[in-house]
Amino acid sequence: MRVILRTAVAQGPAQVMAGFTRELFLALAPPFPRLKLVRYDGSRTGDVVEIELDALVKKLPWTSRITDDGVRPDGTHYFVDEGQRLPPPLRYWRHRHLIEPGPRGGSVIVDNLEYRTAFRALDALLYPAMWAQFAWRRPIYRRWFR
Repeated sequence: MRVILRTAVAQGPAQVMAGFTRELFLALAPPFPRLKLVRYDGSRTGDVVEIELDALVKKLPWTSRITDDGVRPDGTHYFVDEGQRLPPPLRYWRHRHLIEPGPRGGSVIVDNLEYRTAFRALDALLYPAMWAQFAWRRPIYRRWFR
């Protein structure tokens, strides 16, 4: 299943890319499930991010590795995180972060997420929650990158 959200911000792509820090990661965390940041290496190829989700009755580990990053010829900065260890019911996770030059300056942050569980019906049932988790980021991005 794929979720794509686009958020226009005032800063340029290089500034926005440099702003993807541990502090921003924590600021983007939704209110539920609560998370504990165990490890944050950064947003470059080979970096690792480990979190622990607090699902009230159980702590669920999640590890992602940055598998690609760079700058495209059109000025788009990007990095890709892929799930290595995922909480149930997720079986696959790939999140492409694109920071495109805006049409009138600034940037457009694109959260392009692909996820899968064991069942397509469950993928569809999770879609509203996934969309909401990433829609939560939009006002934070706008404030962070004014």
